[in-house]
Amino acid sequence: MAELTYRQAVAHGIAQEMRRDPDLVMLGEDIAGAGGVFKTTVGLLEEFGPRRVRDTPISEQAILGAAMGAAMTGVPVIAEIMFSDFLAVCFDILANAKSRYMTAGQVSVPMVVRTANGGGSRFGAQHSQSVENWCMMIPGLKVVAPSTPGDVVGLLAAAVRDPDPVVFFEHKSLMATKEDVEEAEILDELGKARIVREGTDCTIVALALMVPRALEAAERLASDGISAEVIDVRTLVPLDTETILGSVAKTSRLFTVEENPRLCGWGAEITSIVSEEAFWDLDGPIVRITTPHIPLPAADALEDMAIPSADRVYETVVANLA
Repeated sequence: MAELTYRQAVAHGIAQEMRRDPDLVMLGEDIAGAGGVFKTTVGLLEEFGPRRVRDTPISEQAILGAAMGAAMTGVPVIAEIMFSDFLAVCFDILANAKSRYMTAGQVSVPMVVRTANGGGSRFGAQHSQSVENWCMMIPGLKVVAPSTPGDVVGLLAAAVRDPDPVVFFEHKSLMATKEDVEEAEILDELGKARIVREGTDCTIVALALMVPRALEAAERLASDGISAEVIDVRTLVPLDTETILGSVAKTSRLFTVEENPRLCGWGAEITSIVSEEAFWDLDGPIVRITTPHIPLPAADALEDMAIPSADRVYETVVANLA
């Protein structure tokens, strides 16, 4: 075991896969000599060289265009888009990366698009958005958002080995978090949520940064005699509905904690699924705890007010279970 930060786990996971597959290459802005703007690719240039770890111009269209072209010819690629907000610049390429569905299965696209997602770092509306729901709505894309260093390594390995395009969201505000990670090869599975805290009175479903906040709220709820089960979704596509529905059947109450703006957030889809498939298991309405439908403020106090906090999760659960 080795203690790794979330950012170190990204580099560790990439290195694991590049050692396994000598054809795997990586493209992105400042990922080589600079080690990435969030220092998530430190040491990769030194180990794998400039042919496999390639700096690109500041052009998201060029990065994904080159990555998709390489992937369509059989070269597995990890492409980095520095901030997830900039997926909008190259969204045409991303939305049409599902070539296996357009070529009768003849052309796969083994491409992972890594990107820094989410708020909490005071980067303003243009660099702080949570956009996983943008990608979730595109059929053919897989969507991953790990909350821990160990999940970063295992889910990244699963994403790289998947024959279809995967968007891999790394949360900026989790970069300094630490965890002991196995030094041996780690391979996780896409489409598997994880129950990170058992409970009986309510289910709290969260993703990425919202997972530790949900866990903090659950600790406080326990001191009030409320037993909250916390589920880390981990992958939005494929979505592990079995784990979520099973938990709701046990607890009879559901709360989703989303950093997405409220309108069309991923929690709305989970709410719809649970309402359709587990309505009679519910003892009360499903409650979504979200960011308001606003551009995220740059001012620290306003940003903190907008993004769901452990306090807001705690207070919302208490108010609805009273």
